[in-house]
Amino acid sequence: MRILLMFCLLMIGLPANAQEIAGVMVQETILTDDGTTLHLNGAGIRTKVFFDIYIAELYMENPSASAAEVIAAEGRKRIIMHFLYKEVTKDKLVDAWNEGFKGNTGSEDLAGLQERIDRFNALFEDVKKNDVIVLDFAPSSGTTVTVKGMQKGEIPGKDFNDALLRIWLGDEPVTKSLKEQLLSYKK
Repeated sequence: MRILLMFCLLMIGLPANAQEIAGVMVQETILTDDGTTLHLNGAGIRTKVFFDIYIAELYMENPSASAAEVIAAEGRKRIIMHFLYKEVTKDKLVDAWNEGFKGNTGSEDLAGLQERIDRFNALFEDVKKNDVIVLDFAPSSGTTVTVKGMQKGEIPGKDFNDALLRIWLGDEPVTKSLKEQLLSYKK
């Protein structure tokens, strides 16, 4: 009986619009600085070998279970990465970004994006457990990169953001299970 009572009290204390993944509260909706409401499209854990590296959350104005629709969507989008691993160096982050861009972007498109990819890579630093990276796309300005609560810079162009999203949602995603989790939106 005590266990049931404690469970009920715990559930009352949790926000109605959140779910927990690996100890991190993932909101069902978030409000951007310009007042746009973004809805959780999906969230999951990026693992490598046997280690949990980060929780990825994908938010959109109009969620979809289709990778093609998510990438093609014209509205605001946000990826939030909550790091779970003790430390990921800047070099490892940059290597992972480059591998993802290369594996999911045609060589001609990649060449056209390379200068912006280089600027993007330069924005990062080592991250540790509980650090957060936010990749926030606004059609009017591009992809804003925030690391540990500090805005680091902005990369223009929807084409860049499309290539960035394909790292998780493309034909060669970072992991297939994370791709499925990010596309877990149900109408």
